[in-house]
Amino acid sequence: MAAFEYGELLDEGRRLPLVEDFYTIQGEGYHAGKPAYFIRLGGCDVGCSWCDAKYTWNPRLYPPTPIETVVERAASYPARAIVLTGGEPLLYPLDPLTDALHARGLEIFLETSGSHPFSGRFDWVCLSPKRRQPPLKEAYARADELKVIVEREEDFAWAEENACEVSLRCRLYLQPEWSVSERVMPLLVEYAKANPRWNISIQTHKYMHIP
Repeated sequence: MAAFEYGELLDEGRRLPLVEDFYTIQGEGYHAGKPAYFIRLGGCDVGCSWCDAKYTWNPRLYPPTPIETVVERAASYPARAIVLTGGEPLLYPLDPLTDALHARGLEIFLETSGSHPFSGRFDWVCLSPKRRQPPLKEAYARADELKVIVEREEDFAWAEENACEVSLRCRLYLQPEWSVSERVMPLLVEYAKANPRWNISIQTHKYMHIP
């Protein structure tokens, strides 16, 4: 299917490539522990080798789903928090989806690499920058939370580079890459102790054995 034809199927954001949506507990970052409804969209052009959601990369595997379908399911659960994730959600025009979710009184938390222009309206933006495709300037200004994945000691310099770009109100998090977490965790602990503006984020949902 040609890119133009696929874009036509999305109908300017009124349909989106839905990978999955589910009710769970947020496992990472500032909102860890919060019950939330996750909406995961397909499509990502960053291509991190350690990504734990590589199945989302090709959006054409996921038929465009009317946003009304997703909003109805999200609104049927008791939690008011929505996590919009991917893939990379900002590949798509998100105004129709965020407007519909806000109309139902829901809060929307975006998880993004910041590598594409913003669309939509969010109550919280978690920026997780990637070297392969760094964030756009506007993403730094929108970030409420900066979450940097640490795979090796050299990643601390990348974290500080990004921290220089966000606002003073932005919360800073270092998160170990899961497959090497036991090796890098001592490094994170010592770094945060020496640089206490940084917090440590752990993927607690993996310990809870929930999605």
